[in-house]
Amino acid sequence: MVRVLVAGVLALVISIVLGPRFIDFLRRREYGQHIREEGPEHHSVKQGTPTMGGLLVIVATTVAFLALTKYTTNAITVFLVTIGCAGIGFVDDSLSLRGKRSLGLPGRWKLVLLALITAGVGYVAHRRDYSTAVYVPGAGKIPLSWAWYLLLFLIIAGAANGVNLTDGLDGLAAGTGIIAVFTFTAMAVIAWIRSGAPGHRNEIDLDYAILGAAVIGALVGFLWYNAWPAEVFMGDTGSMAIGGALAGFAIMTKTELLLILIGGIFLIEALSVMLQVFSFKYWGRRIFLMAPIHHHFEMKAWSETKIMVRFWICCAILCACAFALYYRYYFHFFRS
Repeated sequence: MVRVLVAGVLALVISIVLGPRFIDFLRRREYGQHIREEGPEHHSVKQGTPTMGGLLVIVATTVAFLALTKYTTNAITVFLVTIGCAGIGFVDDSLSLRGKRSLGLPGRWKLVLLALITAGVGYVAHRRDYSTAVYVPGAGKIPLSWAWYLLLFLIIAGAANGVNLTDGLDGLAAGTGIIAVFTFTAMAVIAWIRSGAPGHRNEIDLDYAILGAAVIGALVGFLWYNAWPAEVFMGDTGSMAIGGALAGFAIMTKTELLLILIGGIFLIEALSVMLQVFSFKYWGRRIFLMAPIHHHFEMKAWSETKIMVRFWICCAILCACAFALYYRYYFHFFRS
């Protein structure tokens, strides 16, 4: 348990201490965010705010995790999914900055790269004899056979893009990401404590908790500079890393369905965009004033801080429900 706490504190300290120098580096290199013209008008004041702050999160997480991990295959897999998704986001951010516009890596190439990450996860899961069934609370295991590997792609691509869409307001993606990752970390800690007597506990669960704590510490330190008014944005590098971490935890802990609740805010954000596009394409009218949905509330004159805090609250409620389901069903089922 000490390793978990140390990982969180170490990542937090690294993130906070390196923050000012890293932000200054981004400013000197003129790595500033390009604001979309079709976005809310008042966002124009954010033009030029340093972006790619997700690199700070990745560095802090990597140092803390690698220094304290037990190097179990499962936790390393989650870590590599996080790094892989961050790499895709980094390429996207780099292309956006080079082109001096908010467009980066084409969507089809993102999906191809996410598919490659999925193939790697699928290979590890197969080698580790992971079940291709999905556990449904109250109904038991639902066998999916090879369709489970398609589900992995939907989970990884959906989580990465969902968090990416959520990253539109100061502190929104970082705050909800902290709450979501904390839920998986709490689940891992409970699983580790209940896995056996001291000295005979499951190191995989401990490793999950160490990684989760490292991500949380790094994000809390980043939020110190990302809270409104933001001094730095995480960019796709950070948002896709968070999505990758959540997807990796859900897959490797066999809690795939719980991600619907834990990542509920990100799912809502993604669905709002899909509904907006579908409605305008087929009915010629929009459901929301602007999508993703956090912009809809901005157009209704809600302040960024109000939207951020209320989304945090909703995320916490959904995550609490997920944790309750885990403790009531998943925890006892997989240990029965």
